[in-house]
Amino acid sequence: MPDVRSEPEWTASAAAHRARVETFTGPHGRRAQRGEAHPVWDFLFTYYSLRPRQLRVWHPGYGVALAGRPAAQYLARAGYVASAEGVTVGADFLRLRLPTVRFVADLLRDTTDRAPQFGCFGMHEWAMVYRSDAVRHGRVPLRLGAAGTDAVVESMPLRCTHFDAFRFFTDAAAPRNRGVPTRTDQRDWEQPGCLHVNMDLYKWCYKLGPLVDSQLLVDCLELAAQARELDMRASPYDLTDLGFEPIIVEEPGGRAEYVRCQGVISERAAPLRSALLAWCEQLIGRSVGYAAYDGLSEVALPAGNMN
Repeated sequence: MPDVRSEPEWTASAAAHRARVETFTGPHGRRAQRGEAHPVWDFLFTYYSLRPRQLRVWHPGYGVALAGRPAAQYLARAGYVASAEGVTVGADFLRLRLPTVRFVADLLRDTTDRAPQFGCFGMHEWAMVYRSDAVRHGRVPLRLGAAGTDAVVESMPLRCTHFDAFRFFTDAAAPRNRGVPTRTDQRDWEQPGCLHVNMDLYKWCYKLGPLVDSQLLVDCLELAAQARELDMRASPYDLTDLGFEPIIVEEPGGRAEYVRCQGVISERAAPLRSALLAWCEQLIGRSVGYAAYDGLSEVALPAGNMN
């Protein structure tokens, strides 16, 4: 039997959710109306593909039925069906999404079991502009200039373990990395110290769509925003005019500060990863007997630009 939420209960949750995400959607929408790009925060809506209008919609997660007449609005959304108890995400939708649920569960489990690594010092952003005339944020200057940026990359080893960062390395930078992460061996590389692995908890939440509750989704979005700020403060770009104090990773003190901040984010990500894994395992448990998933082909991965 589903957990039935009364109309006053679930509409209050939906309203609280909309107020919470306004922190992200409001400024983004106002910038879009003015035609202004933001080199830090646009990433949350460009590389990550969940649109603001989608983020504003609250979902209770699988196994919850919404009572009352207003719940009928959910019947226009993918996955929802009417039941005797109310409107809920249907079992057929869960079966359809089970390959993705299993993929995410396996990835999260492997990541959890691996020791965190904190030796990359955020150099992936530097590697994306190494020996290149194409600066990814054209209106934001490089803090050390092109030659200074190249010198920093050449001064230390590259240790990127995240394919979706590594794939944007310049051709000159890629051979300098310790190893070659690929999409097919993603599960063998991802580790809980990686900034982008922890940011991607947000992605995996929305890939599971209405099967996972929106509170966890926004928890992961807030973590992604914190990680994104660290990512860009440690980048080669000068963002001081936007209020972001640089972390000087080319110096020992800056690298120590980056590792400290990276560790804070890793610790904050751990319970969120556990919560999302618990959701996945619960969903799999409710679909016992469904055909085993057949690999990565059914998992929709982001096509956005890492920047």
